[in-house]
Amino acid sequence: MDSKKVWVGIDAGKEAHWAHVLDASGMKILSRRVENDEADLSGLIDEVLALSEEPLWAVDQPGGSAALLLALLWERDQRVLYLPGLAVERAREAYPGESKTDARDAYVIADQVRMRSNLARLVPGEDDLAELQLLLARRRDLVADRTRCVNRLRDVLLSLFPALERALDLNAKGALILVSHYQTPGAIRRVGHRRLAAFLKNRGVKGAEVIAQKAITAAKAQSVSLPAQSVAATICAELAQETLALKESVAALDGEIAGRFFARPEARILSSLPGMGPILGSEFLVSVGELSAFESADQLAAYAGLVPAAHDSGKRVGNHRRMRGGNKVLKRVFYQSAFASLRSSPHSRAYYDRKRREGKKHTQALIALARRRVNVLWAMLRDETTFEVPPAA
Repeated sequence: MDSKKVWVGIDAGKEAHWAHVLDASGMKILSRRVENDEADLSGLIDEVLALSEEPLWAVDQPGGSAALLLALLWERDQRVLYLPGLAVERAREAYPGESKTDARDAYVIADQVRMRSNLARLVPGEDDLAELQLLLARRRDLVADRTRCVNRLRDVLLSLFPALERALDLNAKGALILVSHYQTPGAIRRVGHRRLAAFLKNRGVKGAEVIAQKAITAAKAQSVSLPAQSVAATICAELAQETLALKESVAALDGEIAGRFFARPEARILSSLPGMGPILGSEFLVSVGELSAFESADQLAAYAGLVPAAHDSGKRVGNHRRMRGGNKVLKRVFYQSAFASLRSSPHSRAYYDRKRREGKKHTQALIALARRRVNVLWAMLRDETTFEVPPAA
């Protein structure tokens, strides 16, 4: 076996990957298509290990279609680095040729990992983190389905009963229960305020009196029947019932995710940070994996895309703009938790207000707060301490 070092770039796909192997001088040693099945992937690993005792692997996906390959590599104790797809796309422009092929992308990945020493390492995930990842992905699907249902319900109800669409919050359980049984002005007028309020109370709706009054007021404001009323009413009822079912599914999933999150040793620290609940905390755990992969808070912030990128030109220096890359899920975790902390943490609100007074827009001030919270959370996890309210200035 040759002990020379080689670099392996993998462009991952659903049915097949492309592997490209380079030596220290950047010369191609191997380049071929690999089927996304255990036998062919194991054959590739054997082939590369025959070339070098310590190959360095790089992939453009931290999971998904590359999951089987990663599992096989970790089983052989191989070192794997991660080069995001956006970084591959930008790096491709520096190489000759305009074509975009799997083979070319695999070469770019291999050459980049050969030249760069700052890429994040992928490590095997624990079983509970893998389960959390699947549950979170399922939750995102359900939330997207729920949003589509609500938007479609608004469109149909607007063509049937515009006043009711304006009066009710169709994201709320009470409004959905009402619309699933009563969709037209005439039906709501016939049932009356007293019976409508009692109907909602019997189904555990909070603020039943207020919702019933809004519906009655909207019904009295519309006396004409719009075209295709019966069909539109049926569709509204079905969409409202579908949305209610999706809300229940999301709530059940939230409970399961929360249970798994609070069973983690990091939960005590993460949940102490204002604005960081079990859902965002779980997203953080899944996105970051092993914190030891990041040497500093700055590296974690860069991975999340929260580090300002320099945008200088000629004599114009000191200009910065928002970083476009980074892990989008992790960026959303810090952004949303920062936004939530504005209500629960006076110190977060004070920092945000100070940034606004400095002339920053709402989004810029929130990103600045999110970046600051990366440092705080990093120190908490490093020292294994919970969040403490800083003393007043």
